[in-house]
Amino acid sequence: MSMIMISPLTNELCLCHCDCVNVHFCIKSKVINCDALLYAYIHTPTAMKNSHTLLSHLLPFLCTLSLRYSAQAFPDFAAYPSIPGTDSGDCSIGSGDNPLVPPRREVYDQGRIFDISHRYTTEMPLWESEEELGYLMWLTRSMRNGSVANFSTFKLGLYIGTHVHSGFDVDLLDLQLLNGLALLIDVPRDKNITAEVMKSLDIPKGVQRVLFRTSNTDRRLMFKKGFDASYVGFKEDGAKWLVENTDIKLVGVDYLSAAAYDHLVPSRLAFLESRDMIIVEGLKLDDVAAGVYSLRCLPLRLVGSEASPIRCILMK
Repeated sequence: MSMIMISPLTNELCLCHCDCVNVHFCIKSKVINCDALLYAYIHTPTAMKNSHTLLSHLLPFLCTLSLRYSAQAFPDFAAYPSIPGTDSGDCSIGSGDNPLVPPRREVYDQGRIFDISHRYTTEMPLWESEEELGYLMWLTRSMRNGSVANFSTFKLGLYIGTHVHSGFDVDLLDLQLLNGLALLIDVPRDKNITAEVMKSLDIPKGVQRVLFRTSNTDRRLMFKKGFDASYVGFKEDGAKWLVENTDIKLVGVDYLSAAAYDHLVPSRLAFLESRDMIIVEGLKLDDVAAGVYSLRCLPLRLVGSEASPIRCILMK
């Protein structure tokens, strides 16, 4: 809704827009949020306050109502200050020629760089759960509520989204193995990765890093809320064949586990027979052509942890 009010900043009439998320005041083509206007009102001379009896009664009420409603309806982002140029209507100071917010992309440098890490969202799948991830980040301090800066808290399990899994401390992982030439290969669809499948892939000797794209990508399992135990993964004999007959030291897969669900323990143990084996799980391999790329992966330095979130890209 909209209403006409007197601005304590300019002593002029202005149009107040209430969009049920925040109260904005248009003053000379600038957007001033509710907190800013309340601050200005508090510091307005007493004589001016007395001349605006209506404002003195309505403004605190409107601000309180707006902030309370937004905190309940939008707990994940409502506490952040409004971004100039993103509001609709005549109050916007942004322009299409000079956008203030960069576009969200998956491909960079005119198709030369591919981001193969999944974005963290509330709807990500959880291991062995029908529930979605839910909120993983929230503000503990907010500029809108008077703090000098926004301060967010982040809480996340280490086996969610794109992550690296190791048999030991991830801070000891070899960064050379996590970065270098890699082969992105398509696995025969609707088949778990067995010894027979590994033989059919005919991966050349000397290849150290292989990303296995399976029907998990076709089925977009990483974009679905619930866990799907029918995902494609390595059977025990497939993992053993890889360790014993190839030079592969980094295995990348497109779901939450490299091991097939009915072979979790034996397949994992087979991989760990190679002490320097690195497994990257939950990769986003859609819309990338099979072939040889330069792989760049960096995990967090979580001392003592066996897993970590990881950001991976492919470069032509």
